[in-house]
Amino acid sequence: MTTLAAIQMAMTDSVDDNVATAERLVRDSARQGANIVLIPELFEGPYFCIDQLPEHFGRALPIEGHPTVEHFRAVARDLEVVLPISVYELAGQATFNTVVIVDADGSVLGTYRKSHIPDGPGYTEKYYFNPGDTGFRVWPTRFGTIGVAICWDQWFPEAARAMALQGAEFLFYPTAIGTEPPDPTWDSAGHWQRVMQGHAGANLTPLVAANRIGHEVGRGDDTLGRREITFNGSSFIADPTGAKVAEADRTGEAVLIATFDRDELKEMRHSWGLFRDRRPDLYGPLLTLDGSSGRRSGSL
Repeated sequence: MTTLAAIQMAMTDSVDDNVATAERLVRDSARQGANIVLIPELFEGPYFCIDQLPEHFGRALPIEGHPTVEHFRAVARDLEVVLPISVYELAGQATFNTVVIVDADGSVLGTYRKSHIPDGPGYTEKYYFNPGDTGFRVWPTRFGTIGVAICWDQWFPEAARAMALQGAEFLFYPTAIGTEPPDPTWDSAGHWQRVMQGHAGANLTPLVAANRIGHEVGRGDDTLGRREITFNGSSFIADPTGAKVAEADRTGEAVLIATFDRDELKEMRHSWGLFRDRRPDLYGPLLTLDGSSGRRSGSL
């Protein structure tokens, strides 16, 4: 049996305060029996991508010796829980939106760098992040093999399928999603959930999504004005059919818990035959941008 947890929290501009809040909720999750705990995306501070300010690049740090990663390595070792830790990574002259996978003994199993980078008003991530170069990966942890992708990745079924094909027993998505500054009345929370519920159902794999809450206001500039985002909360855990088995509200701090039998999950995946009946020989269009079945201009 493996127990999964999602943390939902608001962030301040104090890294120390945010780390303390996340640790408190991780410890709460562990007391409720959680084995793998997911904290939201970029939880060290406010969602700085709301603005385009060069000073925010100073938030990026190398993974080696990263103070937040080292802090949660100790927490993971103390509680014997697996922790995917979302940080802003500096690597040479490149910067990445990265998750560090910490196993239940505090060891670092590896990193995943966000592959799909959004760019829109209030979510100007292409300004801050290079496209990830790790590819989609899975990690055999003490409590099962996990796949972790990040926020905008969750809209792409190819990412979930790639992790499932590599043996992911559980899928995790740390997230920062809320209102759209050009139209604050546009509510994408339900759409956001349903897309990931589809990933869980299509891959027969439980899925955990951890989002932030709160209202964050950017500093703005003379051209764009001040942008504001109210984050949607609505974190959830889905079972292998895609049904939500735990869900947070839109505004409150939360710890969500759900337990799954890994042997039953494995048997379910085999019995449905979805991976047996795949036809990768017919999926050539997925390897192109224009759906051209793998053909290039001028070829027969």
